[in-house]
Amino acid sequence: MYKAVRTSRLYQQIVEQIEESIVKGALKPGDQLPAERELALTFAVSRTAVREAVKALHEKGLVEAYSGRGTFITKGTSQGIRQSLHWLLRGQQDGLACLAEMRAILEPEIAALAAIRVEECHLAAMREAFSVMDRSREDPAAFIEADLDFHLALAEAAANPLILSLIDSIVDLLREQRIRIFHVEGGPERGQLHHTRILEAIESRNVEKARAAMRAHLEQVREDSKSSQAQPLAKKAS
Repeated sequence: MYKAVRTSRLYQQIVEQIEESIVKGALKPGDQLPAERELALTFAVSRTAVREAVKALHEKGLVEAYSGRGTFITKGTSQGIRQSLHWLLRGQQDGLACLAEMRAILEPEIAALAAIRVEECHLAAMREAFSVMDRSREDPAAFIEADLDFHLALAEAAANPLILSLIDSIVDLLREQRIRIFHVEGGPERGQLHHTRILEAIESRNVEKARAAMRAHLEQVREDSKSSQAQPLAKKAS
């Protein structure tokens, strides 16, 4: 698959070969790169050169490293969009209001598409995320990550790579929004009620119910966001 490299700037040649593998489809989003030692042997270079190459790939948004798990191929376009959106909303007092407005436009139609195109693997991912949220109402971090997984699985079910890339690009913004509203009294319970309705509509392939359920969920998020702004800072941080 790869060739040994033998000239200066070794790490750049490694980057170019991995990029070529991504372009040709030999490496796809979600694929794991071999371990550092294995890559060093494959390319006939030092582990330092491999580390430099992985760092360069990360800076380009092509890979993401997870402690204890390894390094994985990402959707590079999403990373660039994500960074742009953060800069766009930074310092804007109504940034989260803009996010809520955009979600209200997009996500009901994403749910409608998902009701038509969903496959069993997407339903399994949504059910698992729902189950984790049910078990994690006293664990904000676990609940919020499962909530994000639920919505990403829904975007995957829409079977449109542009939609998935867009939703993936706002994950950090969605996480910030959820952190702010998690401690609103009854918020997780209300969220789960709406997730139940969304999941049931998708399972039954009911387009109108899926669209309506998502609209109702986003209205609940909007109301909880307003409530979170009225809470004392001490309670938000608890």
